[in-house]
Amino acid sequence: MTSDSLRPHATRFISPLAHTAADAGITPNQISFLSLLFAILAGVFYYYSFSNPLLVLAGAFMVSLNSLFDAIDGLMARYLKTAGPKGDFIDHVIDRYADVIIICSIFFAGHVQWQIGVIAIVGVLITSYLGTQAQALHLGRYYGGIMGRADRLLLIMAASVAYVAYPYHIFMFNILGWVMVIIAVASHITAFQRIWHIWQQL
Repeated sequence: MTSDSLRPHATRFISPLAHTAADAGITPNQISFLSLLFAILAGVFYYYSFSNPLLVLAGAFMVSLNSLFDAIDGLMARYLKTAGPKGDFIDHVIDRYADVIIICSIFFAGHVQWQIGVIAIVGVLITSYLGTQAQALHLGRYYGGIMGRADRLLLIMAASVAYVAYPYHIFMFNILGWVMVIIAVASHITAFQRIWHIWQQL
């Protein structure tokens, strides 16, 4: 995943925020639920954004906050030495709801046909399922492939900024629509990559 190379730099940047929040008495689970709230707000902004490009920018900002808080909760749990299966479970559930809300709101808004949106969200959910299924099979978590969650969110944020600058169609779709096409294709490629990796390990 392309975002893996950025992970150490991002961790150095957000670790002080995580430690400050933990020292203030905020719990990792509270941060996790805040990340879900930002995903819901992103969904609302994207859903009403088709005729108002500025709402796309607001949606992208909410996605960035969702990503930030999603990263902070794990760092907080490790800092507080409270990391455990319950927190991990909640984190994964919230991430899946956030994925569905963000992706679906974009194609519900009409930026791309619903058929392409459905293909995209199915690919996203399958790739996420395979990452944890490897762990269930005692192979360890596997999040490899060409597009993981961080890659998707970075792509959506970048496309949102580009859409504000150019909110017009390029051939069949606008920029956000083309991002849904890319996610639809790349997520299923990633799913097959993970399937192959897991099968080889069994």
